[in-house]
Amino acid sequence: MGVRVRVWGDMALFSRPEMKVERCSYDMITPSAARGILEAILWHPGMRWVIDKIYVMKPIQFTSIRRNEVKSKVLASNVLSAINGSAKPLFISTRDEIVQRASLLLKDVEYIIEAHFDMTDNANKSDNPGKFKDMMMRRLRNGKCYHTPYFGCREFPVYFDAYEEEEIQTAYPDVEKDLGFMLYDFDYSNPNDIQPMFFRAILKNGILDVRDCEVIR
Repeated sequence: MGVRVRVWGDMALFSRPEMKVERCSYDMITPSAARGILEAILWHPGMRWVIDKIYVMKPIQFTSIRRNEVKSKVLASNVLSAINGSAKPLFISTRDEIVQRASLLLKDVEYIIEAHFDMTDNANKSDNPGKFKDMMMRRLRNGKCYHTPYFGCREFPVYFDAYEEEEIQTAYPDVEKDLGFMLYDFDYSNPNDIQPMFFRAILKNGILDVRDCEVIR
């Protein structure tokens, strides 16, 4: 039960984890980000999205912007203290904490996400693959989602629709590009020790095929 979803937007930021201070995006959307977009459109405990392929429909372009951010966050200990009647602040003073950082973003992006879903043990007796497929296609055609999907950061919203044509013309036909190691997803098998997983991303003919990729933990 596979689907193809066309997603596009003005900007995207899929942050590389090795960049500690200023954000730098991967060359394209990661499989985990693609899964997050599909879950924003349709999520159900009885199904689990699996990304198969990602098609790059527009040339990879970068741009740089500078944004005002804060360099700290409200401590959980302050929240607990406030519950007990302490006067510790529950806000961040931007005058003291503001910092300007540059970000290297992708601009004018468009992808086609090809994915399928597996049934989980949480599915009800009335749940079946055909039901979920119909739900997904209906939501795609009507532009419905549980929350607005985004490209890496919430300020970069995703526009989406169903892609129902047979042929796909990518931005890089007859080209092979090595994008290096890319974040694949997170291993949630142990909630107390969630581990990132990476893979070697090879873009062949504008297609990132992750069906049989080797995952490195």
